[in-house]
Amino acid sequence: MPKKIWFDEKCLIKLTIILSLTIFVIAFSHSSSAQTTSNITAEIQSLNQSILALENHTADYPSAAVPSWLDTGSNAWMLTAATFVGLQSVPGVALYYAGLSKKKYAVNSALMVFYAFAAVLIVWMIAGYNAGFGYPAFIHVGKYGIMGYPLPAWLGSYEAHQTVFGPGGGLVDIPTSTFIFFQFVFAAITPILLAGGIIERMNFKAWMVFVPLWSLLVYSPVAYWLFAGGWLNQLGAVDFSGGYVIHVDAGVGALAAALAVGPRLASERKLEAHSLPLVLAGAGLIWLGWDGFNGGDPGGATIDAAIAVLNTNIATAASAIAWMLMDMKFFKKPTLVGATSGAITGLVAITSAAGYVNGWEAMAIGIASGTVPWLALYKLEPKLKVDDTLGVFSTHGIAGILGGLLTGVFADPNVTQYVDPGLTGALYGNWYQLAVQALGVAVVFAYDFTMTFGLLKLIGLFIPLQAKPTELAVGDYAMHGEVAYSELLATLPESAKQEKEETVEAKEEEIEAKEEEKEKK
Repeated sequence: MPKKIWFDEKCLIKLTIILSLTIFVIAFSHSSSAQTTSNITAEIQSLNQSILALENHTADYPSAAVPSWLDTGSNAWMLTAATFVGLQSVPGVALYYAGLSKKKYAVNSALMVFYAFAAVLIVWMIAGYNAGFGYPAFIHVGKYGIMGYPLPAWLGSYEAHQTVFGPGGGLVDIPTSTFIFFQFVFAAITPILLAGGIIERMNFKAWMVFVPLWSLLVYSPVAYWLFAGGWLNQLGAVDFSGGYVIHVDAGVGALAAALAVGPRLASERKLEAHSLPLVLAGAGLIWLGWDGFNGGDPGGATIDAAIAVLNTNIATAASAIAWMLMDMKFFKKPTLVGATSGAITGLVAITSAAGYVNGWEAMAIGIASGTVPWLALYKLEPKLKVDDTLGVFSTHGIAGILGGLLTGVFADPNVTQYVDPGLTGALYGNWYQLAVQALGVAVVFAYDFTMTFGLLKLIGLFIPLQAKPTELAVGDYAMHGEVAYSELLATLPESAKQEKEETVEAKEEEIEAKEEEKEKK
């Protein structure tokens, strides 16, 4: 018969205490282990962030200044690229246009460029950027985005946020402030290029009104359609860096503006480049500045950015030489103005295609852009009977159209995989791409011409579009009270000098009257 085990009260208490201590020890050990693991994980994450910050040289900045989404290398490149593009306008195009113009219009030509650069930045911040890149779409037809919200883009929290743009909410790993500035320099150079069609006669006051309105009503909508993912993009049309948005806009706008403003004085309807060194300096800044123009459009320091820069220079070199050969064939001599014109058309034509094509295709585009726009300038434009002062319609409009269509032919999947996977041209079996590129040309041409001509005619109801014949007879001194070259002062008519003296005297008398009034008070 088995023995019964009896537990007295003391044994039971001891057993309870032992079990409680055992459970506590086990629980404490698990808790300590979990806490230790959690602490180790946090320490590892902190260490990784510190290492990353040291690698990016951001350890000394507040953590908010270098968020996880920010690619510091791409941000640095985009700010640099934007500055390159800005230098294309000021001083690049300013020098180029001043050198190509007659000596008495050098100041006026340069000042039209300088003013436009400043004016576009103001309207860009007030409404232009968000109209052209805002997210979400303000105006849309079904799923197709037409325009963003024309609202200011200057709030600090907005400018510091990661870039989100267009109807599809595209993302770029750079701050919105960088993207705003990068897109601004493109917006600025477009009316600046357009000015080449109407220099040497446009009323500067009319130009001051025209530029901000044109930028907001013409440039921003077209940018939304082809840069920000708007309806033409949604249909499949592409424009890598502005062949349509900038150069077709500028070229067609110059044609419409030249028609609306009217021709120069009959005695001045001939290109007389007064300073070839200025032309060369301006062209050089434009050429190398274009590395930022096309190299920045992938949105960062990527493989495609490098491809775009290389293609840009290949096409430009080929086009400059092709234009020179055309000059030699038809005019028997190569010229500096011709060579720089060819370089410009090469830059323009490759712009739509720079990040989509390979090297030999870039060279083919360059050869085409050195010949077709040449023929347009010397064979087509004279038949149009429109006084396009610097041939902007041919060198930018025709070259931009050519480059956009050839993008639809040459887009190489071996290159587009780095920026737009799946994009291919007709040469690789996708004929739809060529068709939709042609649609893009037709839409931009029609919209730009109609809006530019109509806007100028509207402005003309309130402000004369042309400077007075008496001002044109004198040039810069009558328009701005200054000249580019001191020797021009000796050639001024006495009436202009007298008018200047009377203006100065009137201002002095006005100042004296104000001072006397203050003394009386």
